[in-house]
Amino acid sequence: SSCSSQFFCFFTSLSSPAHSLIFENMTTVTLPADSNQAQGLAQYAIDFIGGKYGENIDESVWERIEQFHTDSVMCGVSALAMQTNAPSCLREEALTYPDPKGAKCFGSSVKVAPEKAVVANASAVREWDSNGTVFGYNPAIPGHTAGEFGHNDFYGVVVAAAQVTGDVCGKKALRAMICLDEIRGRLAEVFSLKSYKIDHVVHGAIASAAVYGALLGASAEQIESAIGMTVAHYVPFRAIRAGKQLSDSKGASAAISTEAAVLSMRRAMNGFVGPKDIFRNPEAIFRFFEPTTGTTASQDNIDITLGNKVRWGPGPSPFNIVLSHSGSDFAVCGMHFKLGLYEHQSAGALEGLIAALVNNPKLASGGAEGIDNINIVAYEPAFGIIGDPAKKDPKTRQSADHSMAFIVSRMLQKAIKMGGVPASNQEAWKALMLAPQDYGKEALFDPATRALMQKIDFAHGGPDFDAKYPDGIPTSIEITLKGGKTYSSGLVMYPPGHARNTSADLKDLLLTKNKMLGNIVFTEPASLEKFLKPLNAIKSLKPEEMQNIYSFDWDKKRYNPCIDGERPKGSAKL
Repeated sequence: SSCSSQFFCFFTSLSSPAHSLIFENMTTVTLPADSNQAQGLAQYAIDFIGGKYGENIDESVWERIEQFHTDSVMCGVSALAMQTNAPSCLREEALTYPDPKGAKCFGSSVKVAPEKAVVANASAVREWDSNGTVFGYNPAIPGHTAGEFGHNDFYGVVVAAAQVTGDVCGKKALRAMICLDEIRGRLAEVFSLKSYKIDHVVHGAIASAAVYGALLGASAEQIESAIGMTVAHYVPFRAIRAGKQLSDSKGASAAISTEAAVLSMRRAMNGFVGPKDIFRNPEAIFRFFEPTTGTTASQDNIDITLGNKVRWGPGPSPFNIVLSHSGSDFAVCGMHFKLGLYEHQSAGALEGLIAALVNNPKLASGGAEGIDNINIVAYEPAFGIIGDPAKKDPKTRQSADHSMAFIVSRMLQKAIKMGGVPASNQEAWKALMLAPQDYGKEALFDPATRALMQKIDFAHGGPDFDAKYPDGIPTSIEITLKGGKTYSSGLVMYPPGHARNTSADLKDLLLTKNKMLGNIVFTEPASLEKFLKPLNAIKSLKPEEMQNIYSFDWDKKRYNPCIDGERPKGSAKL
């Protein structure tokens, strides 16, 4: 069977009444709004990772989590090999915190403080913005359509815990990764952080605290404390990604939040007591922005009147949380791959471009000078985020990979330079796959790419397009030549990499991406294969083999100049 969307709405048992109200059925656990959901998440993580629910996870879920983990690691090691700034800074920082009972950074055999390994590895994974994406939308579960974004930047938390304890095998690690994505993904479905200008990484930090604690043997109360600390002390706002040109903070946001979550969990296990029952706390982000007592919850009007005693009194959280423990409907199955480097909401336009190129061979062979106009029709939020006219002049790599104009122009420029594309969409994706070098300093100001960007216009598809998102990513692209001839892609809903796509050979495309990124790191195919082998067979690894899953000979990696030019100079050594 395959990842599917099934929801069983009956409850068969009630468990853990002394801790929090948890309803269980054949495939799911429900944490009601009027229960202590922080402790409920803790108990779920302990139970799920501990094997309480038996061997009832569908094989398709195991395969998917393994694919996403490998994909994320290849993103991370290649970002380090190209000397990207934030991952390099944080890795260098981590190596100044040696800890023989800790965890390892990518490409290192030295153990460091676990939260430092986590911040370094998560930053590297996220740097390219090319790992998995979730849209927080599951209409099969009532109330699970909040639509928050999120990415799988957090698997290093599990590997760190495995290296700290020394008793976590590969299968248990994968189970913990499924759990982490489940908590993070379901929270994204019930609470939209971006609606309140809070960065989406908070959900991943909560999940990281729960899973790290469960793997280290923490009690539900200790995990509850860590979640409370994470939410009360470390909430990042979207100030980190505001403005036309983005900084290191955008890419490192998940890493820094997860560092705080792991540190909070370590403190809780040392006896520090954090805020309890944080989801029902009226002054924490959930009830603060979506009040459940004393006023009507509204994304347009948040009543913060201090005199409203009922509003700040006891009450439920704004949502129920439904979590899978068996079957095939796990949040990871609704996550999307990026087949190269691009903001995921541009995937529809890229598929439309590839379809136009494959179906009209003269389009590429005719050259850029033969193209008069490129019109892209998209939905909100894609139209407003990556279609922003201000992003037609990106000055940094982080801004370029969030510019629809740059992304589409770069792929089209590659096709024109090749003089044509392969005869199938599958092979064309492989040939035109956008690599890190497509966003490097030279590519960023490439005159041919910039000239194509000026030919691009955007249009909002209106309510019809908006209604189709986030089920799909509705996009169309129309290319008009100088003589007036027009090539149109038609409506694209589920491009390759999308969880609902059924036309592409995903394994083949991921193999191409892994090799593309791996060749940035390793000088010999044999070295790349040696690194990939345990990643692709993680389910069978023994605990001792998890100790070196991220290790390779750092001194023998391929030399690459810094992709962004010269790295900023620090004023002093740590």
